[in-house]
Amino acid sequence: MLERSHVQSSGFANLGPEGARTGFRVRFRQPNYRGTRVSLMEGIDVVVDGEPFPAEQNRYLIAGREYGYAELDGLTELRWPVGTAIDILVEKPGGLEPGVHLVETVLRYRHPYFPPRFRPIPVQDSRHATIIF
Repeated sequence: MLERSHVQSSGFANLGPEGARTGFRVRFRQPNYRGTRVSLMEGIDVVVDGEPFPAEQNRYLIAGREYGYAELDGLTELRWPVGTAIDILVEKPGGLEPGVHLVETVLRYRHPYFPPRFRPIPVQDSRHATIIF
C-alpha cells in the first residue's frame, strides 16, 4: 500500500550487504494526477540530510527493471501509472547510517503537450519527508 507522501518510507533502505554498502534506495510515488510516460521524466534529484545526489548520477528501478539517467529519454513506451512507485537508486559508498534522515526530492518532467522544440522550462516538483531508517 502506498503512503500519502510522495517519498515512501517503506522503500527506504541501504543497498549491498552489511559491511559493503554501495548506496541506498528511495521509493517515490507518482506525484502527478495521472500516469505519465517515463520518457517525459527529466530525472529525480535526491537530498538526504543536506547532501545532494543529482538525477544524472542516480539509477531508476521502474517496473522491475533498472535504468540509468541517460536511458530515460528513450523509454517512450514505458509508462509510470498512478498508484505505483519507482525506486531511485543512489550511489553512496557505505550507505546511510541507521537513524532519522530528512529526505528531499525534486522531480523534473516535461509537459507532454509541447513538441521538443517548444518545450518550456521543466516543471520542478519538490517534496520532502523525514524518514526513520
